[in-house]
Amino acid sequence: MRTEVITVRTGSRPVVRDITREAERFVESEGDGLLHVFVPHATAGLAIIETGAGSDDDLLAAIDQLLPAEDRWRHRHGSKGHGRDHVLPAWIPPYASLPVVGGRIALGTWQSICLVDSNGDNPERQVRFSFLPG
Repeated sequence: MRTEVITVRTGSRPVVRDITREAERFVESEGDGLLHVFVPHATAGLAIIETGAGSDDDLLAAIDQLLPAEDRWRHRHGSKGHGRDHVLPAWIPPYASLPVVGGRIALGTWQSICLVDSNGDNPERQVRFSFLPG
């Protein structure tokens, strides 16, 4: 298995950050196999979605509706509503596994690999790419 960690700047507000290009660069010299992407954080996840057509903003709006940033959460350190950030990975998991065929990630036409971070308290995130040859 080959593995690498990258740092992604997410900033100080909720964001859906497309990391597809970084993942593509990681596997471009590989053949067939499996790409595993993992975010080692308790308040971030990964989503395979379309970006650039409003879906990323729709996802953030859906998170706000499902998990409002209010002080009702028992987990209370950090900014207001930070407890919801710790619940996020139950709905948007911190991992994704994707097939790689001939050094290319087998995504659908409009699919992108996105880091989803609703926690503005941590402006940088680590993402681990791991490739398992077929």
